[in-house]
Amino acid sequence: MSINSINGTNVVSMMPRRAEMIFPALKDVEAYWEGLRNGRPIPSRGDIDPRGMQSALEYAFILERIAPGVARFRLAGMHLTDLMGMEVRGMPLTAMFTPEARTQISAALEAVCETPNVTTITLKSSGGMGRPALEAQLLLCPLKSDLGDVNRVLGCLQSKGDIGRQPRRFDVVEVTTRDLLTDMPATVQTPAAKTPATEIPGFVEAHRPRETESRATPKSAPKAAVPFLKLVSDNDA
Repeated sequence: MSINSINGTNVVSMMPRRAEMIFPALKDVEAYWEGLRNGRPIPSRGDIDPRGMQSALEYAFILERIAPGVARFRLAGMHLTDLMGMEVRGMPLTAMFTPEARTQISAALEAVCETPNVTTITLKSSGGMGRPALEAQLLLCPLKSDLGDVNRVLGCLQSKGDIGRQPRRFDVVEVTTRDLLTDMPATVQTPAAKTPATEIPGFVEAHRPRETESRATPKSAPKAAVPFLKLVSDNDA
């Protein structure tokens, strides 16, 4: 159990300990990343050896930040492929999230690379026909490129429950960050209530409510409201 800071007040959070029990792969990947630091704020991409996190490879991935708030998969474990029903290599991380959550994920990516910090995001995927509800957690840890820029991310995404019909996309429940330069206590952010978002073609299945208009209403009137561990690679250096 840990004490986290929310908007300047201290609250006791049970989430970290519960998460360690439900999502052990995140703990393994973060511990491996911490070991690579060796007194440095941020380890290098070249330090990564998949054998060091063998037990979590199914859930691990490496991102390349290609623009502010945008990062694509360079390496990805098979669990991510199972969640999406397709190979995720080359896809943006935000493709695994609902339109409402993508802004939050982009902001988290920027903070990981620019602050820098380690971010853990609690996720959920709503249930539906052929899709049981899923709980999940996402870990994002910054890495330096060979040139010294912080534009790589070592991550882990583990879900609990039957995946069901794919693709599965997630909403953000809670974001916890830890500043690496100041060693400030973890900060927890809870998203505000959802607001309608513009759908991005190719990234989300459309579920549009039908708009009907009474014939008696004049036209000028307004309308009514896999267990095998495998790492997929594109030969990232």
